[in-house]
Amino acid sequence: MGQCVTKCKNPTSSLGSKSGEKDAGKKKGGGTGGVHKEEVCGKSSADLIFNGTKVSEVTMESAVAPPTSAGDVLRELPTQDAEGLSLARIEDMFLHYKDEHEDAILEEGMERFCNDLCVDPAEFKVLVLAWKFQAATMCKFTRREFVDGCRAIHADSIQGICSRFSVLLEESRGEESFKDLYRFTFQFGLDAEQGQRSLQRSIAIALWRLVFTLDTPPVLEHWLDFLSENLCGVRGISRDTWNMFLNFTQSIGQDLSNYSEDEAWPSLFDSFVEWETERRRRERLDGVDAGSGEGDFTETACNTDCVGTSMWAGP
Repeated sequence: MGQCVTKCKNPTSSLGSKSGEKDAGKKKGGGTGGVHKEEVCGKSSADLIFNGTKVSEVTMESAVAPPTSAGDVLRELPTQDAEGLSLARIEDMFLHYKDEHEDAILEEGMERFCNDLCVDPAEFKVLVLAWKFQAATMCKFTRREFVDGCRAIHADSIQGICSRFSVLLEESRGEESFKDLYRFTFQFGLDAEQGQRSLQRSIAIALWRLVFTLDTPPVLEHWLDFLSENLCGVRGISRDTWNMFLNFTQSIGQDLSNYSEDEAWPSLFDSFVEWETERRRRERLDGVDAGSGEGDFTETACNTDCVGTSMWAGP
């Protein structure tokens, strides 16, 4: 952050010496002596007051009181907000991690920031922090996002942010808060510079795992397996599909028995339910086959044991 230091010349001392000479002349000469001295200077008192330039220059310059250093300017600004947070400390923290060429914390600075917080950049805590900072892009905090975010979570230091994590995580588990976090995550995953309107399949899968870190729906892993296996059928995840999946996990039972294709679900959900139903049917068949084999083995073992027992039992 650049500093502007204004160098200025204070003419007060030169004005004081002229005033001193004039006052001394009046005391010594009483009348004509003083006037004669002012006329020798080439100016009358009227000239100095109305026509001279020096008095006006002094008046103009002395009316401006420029700061002597950038520190004076900073001291004039408020150092704390209404809640007692140090705005200067937040600003210093941002400057410590910001990029050299852009007024934002970018990937390299984000890694150092996460290291100092003792968190992994791909950790759920970082997603929650980005949510509270209302970050528009992954791996980037603008100055405004960082400063406003720190104020939102009531922290002005690394230690302060760390101490707030437990509160933030608990807040994220609230129904309305999680819904807001969930919808934020979709926007957060988009590449705004490229004007993306849907998430890449791989990015969506990673973000679904991340956002459901604390409370994982039973159907989640099967849903993600379905997306991974259907490489041709699933190219991207739209905002509607993303948002509706949260409703799906909350309203459809684990056995999918209350799912109806007649309801206004995205067509991708219809395909998933068909895929999952078939998977479970095969799983049951495999279980039956495995159970049949295990039953035959048990019966054979039992017969062997019986024969062995009769041999040792005697007549």
